[in-house]
Amino acid sequence: MDIATLLGPLKDATRREVGGVQVDVVRTGNSRVKRVVYPVGFRWSKDMKPVIGTELCQHAHVGFLAAGKLGIQYADGTQEEYTAPQVVAIAPGHDGWVIGEEPAVLIEFDFEGETVERLGLKRA
Repeated sequence: MDIATLLGPLKDATRREVGGVQVDVVRTGNSRVKRVVYPVGFRWSKDMKPVIGTELCQHAHVGFLAAGKLGIQYADGTQEEYTAPQVVAIAPGHDGWVIGEEPAVLIEFDFEGETVERLGLKRA
């Protein structure tokens, strides 16, 4: 599958854009499945911090990185890199950015405000 197919229309999705990030959401029972497209050059602390107003991203991200490469840094300085295709589990309290010259496409699963508790992703 090429990236154009991956970015094509998503049936029954609600689309929004936040801080330059395209988010398509489909409700599935008690959860949501999201296609999140982070553009080349995206960095949470530069693009989302002014919109959200917190120092770091306070959301958990669990899913499948279908394209691209992401870098993550937690408040304690710990860094992680994810390269597609790869399963992703990112706890709250992080900065994140796209690495390279390809958008990062994350297929994410969440439970809105209950994601951290339901999936046990608390960071020490």
